[in-house]
Amino acid sequence: MQYTEIHIPSSGCTLFITGASRGIGKAIALKAAKDGANIVIAAKTAEPHRTLPGTIYTAAAEIEAAGGKALPCVVNVREEQQVIDAVEKAVKTFGGIDILVNNASAISLTGTLETETKKVNLMMEVNVRGTYLTSKTCLPHLRKSRNPHILNLSPPMNLNPMWFKNHCAYTISKYGMSMCVLGMAEEFRGEVAVNALWPKTAIHTAAMDMLGGHGIEKQCRKTDILADAAYCILTKPKSFTGNFIIDEVLLREEGVKDFDVYAIAPGHPLMPDFFLDVETDVTARKQERYGASQAFKEEKKLSSSQHEGPESAPAKPLSPVAETFRVIQGAMSEEYVRSTQGVFQFELSGDEGGTWYIDLKTKGGSAGFGKPSETADVVMSMSSADFVKMFTGKLKPTLAFMSGKLRIKGNMTLAIKLEKMLTQLNSKL
Repeated sequence: MQYTEIHIPSSGCTLFITGASRGIGKAIALKAAKDGANIVIAAKTAEPHRTLPGTIYTAAAEIEAAGGKALPCVVNVREEQQVIDAVEKAVKTFGGIDILVNNASAISLTGTLETETKKVNLMMEVNVRGTYLTSKTCLPHLRKSRNPHILNLSPPMNLNPMWFKNHCAYTISKYGMSMCVLGMAEEFRGEVAVNALWPKTAIHTAAMDMLGGHGIEKQCRKTDILADAAYCILTKPKSFTGNFIIDEVLLREEGVKDFDVYAIAPGHPLMPDFFLDVETDVTARKQERYGASQAFKEEKKLSSSQHEGPESAPAKPLSPVAETFRVIQGAMSEEYVRSTQGVFQFELSGDEGGTWYIDLKTKGGSAGFGKPSETADVVMSMSSADFVKMFTGKLKPTLAFMSGKLRIKGNMTLAIKLEKMLTQLNSKL
């Protein structure tokens, strides 16, 4: 670390952390453990998972090796009794609870019609209800602490519609966690500090690997940055409350200058995280009630007029779109097909628009104009211009999706797999 003046208040400080068996939750636990803190690992994984690393017991061993004391508890935050039992066990073992970190979270980056009810229930019950319930259960004990804190891993509530339109249920659930911060910070002002922490960039975790596939880690930072930011927050007095904190912003204020130490691949471009407007033209894309500028309104009118025209107009031969698909077709290989196993349909608007496809499921693969021979696993909608930028490496698919330039319906994991193929194709395009 580049600052050394702050420490967990005492070696007897007790943190109750949900989802602490791996990832961000475990990183926060290990940071506190170095000061000799007591860590309650409240997570579901008691037996090794077939794809995800770590259990509550392996996390406990790491925490104790780092200098802390660990209490592993099997907790599904959807189950009220499991939360109650874990809190009672924590108080009995360590004498109280000083800090609660609501880290457990569920995610499904799918549109309204594509999100199954069970997925909606999962996100609402883990993210919103789980955060509320765990906070409610811990609060009587937190109020007895000398410097109590609740920290939710949730974003500032950016009401730009682009953060809702592609994954409405997920956004509602994460903003629900943030609303707990707003409400509880005011309700318990002077007694318990309640804050939110969110990363400026994507963070490399097992969940990110599952969403983004191999290679996504180069665009991410390590969990260490959130652990260091959380440490800063949790060592502040309880009067520091009601804040929505971005990790990098806070650490810069604390004097950190070298952020390459947090990068998985120093120097590689980083993927911005959700809910933070990226520094492109999309920062102005808010409805009038959110303060869109007159310049943006005029730009939007111009853009709309440029996109008017017959919907059925076919792409011109050897147009940028047609040329892109010609190169894709020429680059097809059995390796691409074997490793991807998906059919992609593109609905392009604007000049040279229409329906196009890439079939990476059928033997040999194929690409071209029109609908694929079998039902598409993923349908992507975007402008022709952005499509060409995406396939020539000038626009990253993840950034296009997050900024609202790309809409995706269907298998999100397959959609993100396409980015790996694009990296290999860029030299040919």
